[in-house]
Amino acid sequence: MSDSTRSSRVISPPSPEPGNLPGSAQLYDGRFTRTAPGRLTVAEIVFGLLVWMLIAGTDYSSVPALGWVMFIAVVCWLLTVFFFIMYLTSAYYRIPLVPWRTVALLFNGSGAVLYLVASILDATSLHRARRGQHTFHCWAASTGFAVLVTLCYVAHAFISFSAWKSGNHEHQQA
Repeated sequence: MSDSTRSSRVISPPSPEPGNLPGSAQLYDGRFTRTAPGRLTVAEIVFGLLVWMLIAGTDYSSVPALGWVMFIAVVCWLLTVFFFIMYLTSAYYRIPLVPWRTVALLFNGSGAVLYLVASILDATSLHRARRGQHTFHCWAASTGFAVLVTLCYVAHAFISFSAWKSGNHEHQQA
């Protein structure tokens, strides 16, 4: 066979649709980080990490409420990172039986409520630390970041609710 006949037989594969990805053809979907849910997820990861890092850097074991705040912060942070990776890699397209809009709504709504309670507990625990000391500054900063994370989860829950209510597949990653 000559080179010209071999090259004429090469068939280029069709460009993959998001729901029709062959194997690992698309490992990264950068478009997700440019959407409102993507930006909120990044903010939840960054601010949530700051919440539990600021508390973990102190002797919080003497204040039981901060143990609860740590639990909520770490669990929500881990689950948010998990969902971020799922959406960033478009892995949710490979698991079509899971109602992702409903999962996103339940997770973001629960995260908003749990973080609201955690931020209130974080704020009420400030009186246990002496003003002007490292512990007080860390707990005060963690309270501020907990409020920011709460607002992010509330906004994300609203977007998830809108996508769930409309049934719009375009917002499946809400």
